[in-house]
Amino acid sequence: MNRDQSILVVKRMVDCEIAVCGILNRISRPPKVNRFLSLISWLGDGRVWYALILTLPLLYGQNGIATSWSMVKVGIVNLVLYKIIKELTGRPRPCAVSTNITLGTAPLDQYSFPSGHTMHAVAFSMIVTAHHAELAWVLVPLPAA
Repeated sequence: MNRDQSILVVKRMVDCEIAVCGILNRISRPPKVNRFLSLISWLGDGRVWYALILTLPLLYGQNGIATSWSMVKVGIVNLVLYKIIKELTGRPRPCAVSTNITLGTAPLDQYSFPSGHTMHAVAFSMIVTAHHAELAWVLVPLPAA
């Protein structure tokens, strides 16, 4: 595939993504849906994970301390990777690309990739459920939301 073909493929992918984002954005506009998604975003800013890191040792003793420590280490690695990838890709948010996409809540930064909320939610959920499977019912839905 030559350069022009590669550019065309990427453009088609971006166009498709913007169309899907537009559909999802319209679905998220009703006030109840928007409030739910805003709450999930607010929780994903770290509040749930900080609380969990502090609570696990109280619930599980030494095992909880080990799990919390793993979360802290992975959180630091995720944060470093997140910042590097954001700066390298400089990928604008869909609302910056299309005027048909409106913000439901203010973003933490100007770039869309990678999603720090998703990186942390997936990583932390995997760590905690690997050590404390009984918490899967409450943690697994968070990355999906």
